[in-house]
Amino acid sequence: MAVSQFTSLSAQTLGIFDGQTDVGKVKHTGSLQYDPKTQQYTVSGAGANMWFGSDEFHFVWKKMKGDFILRTNARFLGKGTELHRKWGLMIRSSLDTNATHVNGVVHGDGLTSLQYRKTPGAVTEEIKSALTAADVVQLERKGDTFTLSVAKDGQTFISEKLDNLSLGDEVYAGLFVCSHNADVVEKAVFSNVRIAVPAPDTLVAYRQYIGSLLEILDINTLNSTIVYQTPGSIQAPNWNTDGRSLIYNADGLLYQFDLGNKTPVLINTGIAKRNNNDHVLSFDGKMLAISSGDGEKGASVGYVVPRTGGEPTRINKVGPSYMHGWSPDGKHLVFTGQRNNDFDIYRVPAAGGEEVRLTTAPGLDDGPEYTPDGKYIYFNSVRSGLMQIWRMKADGSEQTQITNDQFNNWFPHISPDGKWIVFLTFLKEEVEPSDHPFYKRVYLRLMPISGGPAKVIAYLYGGQGTINTPSWSPDSKRITFISNSKLLYPIFPVGK
Repeated sequence: MAVSQFTSLSAQTLGIFDGQTDVGKVKHTGSLQYDPKTQQYTVSGAGANMWFGSDEFHFVWKKMKGDFILRTNARFLGKGTELHRKWGLMIRSSLDTNATHVNGVVHGDGLTSLQYRKTPGAVTEEIKSALTAADVVQLERKGDTFTLSVAKDGQTFISEKLDNLSLGDEVYAGLFVCSHNADVVEKAVFSNVRIAVPAPDTLVAYRQYIGSLLEILDINTLNSTIVYQTPGSIQAPNWNTDGRSLIYNADGLLYQFDLGNKTPVLINTGIAKRNNNDHVLSFDGKMLAISSGDGEKGASVGYVVPRTGGEPTRINKVGPSYMHGWSPDGKHLVFTGQRNNDFDIYRVPAAGGEEVRLTTAPGLDDGPEYTPDGKYIYFNSVRSGLMQIWRMKADGSEQTQITNDQFNNWFPHISPDGKWIVFLTFLKEEVEPSDHPFYKRVYLRLMPISGGPAKVIAYLYGGQGTINTPSWSPDSKRITFISNSKLLYPIFPVGK
């Protein structure tokens, strides 16, 4: 995978957007400051109002066609002057002051709503959200249907939908600020700004792919930055123990990705050339357990290879087998295996040998991973109906359900300091409990290992390959993951 860089004055000042402008006759010119390190946008805007038949505000935009998902976290800077000052996301037919549009907006007093103008110059209409003071806003376009999804304080989305609004094929989509007072300028900071173009309905699963974005999320700030992108499928990043590089799979091969120079380098895995996204590093960072197809058409089996590459040692006698976790002492591996038409968790010596079955419940058990002290194995299981997170002792005893909610939860990963669990959440309305497909609206959620409510730390378009493997940084301060979209961001490094 070669790497290319695209830089320009506009990219440095506008980030992922094409332009910025004041819409309407504002008294004070708005502005944008883009921070390439944090990938955050500070937008200043004036304007008397965005209502009735015309609008005044500052708009940071990108021209878009077709279906897409626009999303951000944001907050005002300062106490402000007007209760109805506004920040939000907008999709607009033109930059005219009276243009048709739809927006997801958060007001200074917390009012959160979906607002829209059906025809040029028409009176603005509104659908109020039951949630106030949202700090995450997502606006999705699918044909002439628009869905506003909002959340606050790490909660899951609640949504409002608007049908039959025609804005034309090409639109302006982006961020806005309106002070609601012609004599005042207000500021808001936007982070985690994404425009995702989802997979088309005609896409053939597991044969056709859309682009992949490699992201790093700071657990303290919850700010995520894109570090690499490719038009193909890269999956399941592991974090090396050096804290400076990652490992991921692409097209049946494994790559080490240097975070300094943003360059992937092929890892030699010898005869294992059909590697999937079930690969895991030993706790000391020296060895890599991988899962690869046995021969040209055979089922996945496990291998062990030095992290730096080499000829792999086969671990499983039979497949399908998907490697997920090392014991902290490096002596054992845990994996998901299909035996006798059922998927269960198994343990096997890291040097090879007889496997031991640890779960026996009917249905899929998957994603096993040891805690850093070696006492427990966390995994996900469908045995209680929906896919939920479970825990058992290292010998398979005392199997206990950890999450119990109305979502499908996959792939629990324990932080190196042993304090946190991060996992992937699918919506039960979109995904069957035993499935974890590509290209869905998903959450990454965080919960204390001691128990307690799970908090959403990332809202994204992804799924299969997003976080299948342990992906914490060695200092437990960051995680890495994959999100998906048709590529739109020339300012980030691109793999070919």
